Amino acid sequence: MLGLGGFKNYFTIWFFNGAFLEDKANVLIAASETTKALRQWRFSSKEEINEKLILQYINEAIANEEKGIAHKPQKTEKIISEFLNNEFEKDKVLLEAFSKFSPYKQKEFLEYIETAKQEKTKISRFEKIKPMILEGKGLNDKYR
Repeated sequence: MLGLGGFKNYFTIWFFNGAFLEDKANVLIAASETTKALRQWRFSSKEEINEKLILQYINEAIANEEKGIAHKPQKTEKIISEFLNNEFEKDKVLLEAFSKFSPYKQKEFLEYIETAKQEKTKISRFEKIKPMILEGKGLNDKYR
């Protein structure tokens, strides 16, 4: 529902569904242009803290949460890769190994192939990921 953060020049209260708060005091800001529901209230000194006003915002956030008022992420379209489908038709072992991955990891591979603009790039990317798929390693597992 909310989070706290401390930074070099300010500290903040994040309201995860802050876009649904009335914000009568006009203190909430969107963290970035792409932020959907998250809003933050920034403080540069402890003198700026108004405990009663903060509690009003927190209580409103609790009430909204209890009512079920929240941002619902939109589902993205399923990615279909003709290139990978052709490769899976040629190699059933590869298809079986790919099928063992979670939908999230499958999507990573599909996006990796489909974001390539040229066919030769798709081929080189496929040659890179084929051993990973057969070994059961996800595209970004080394970063996790």
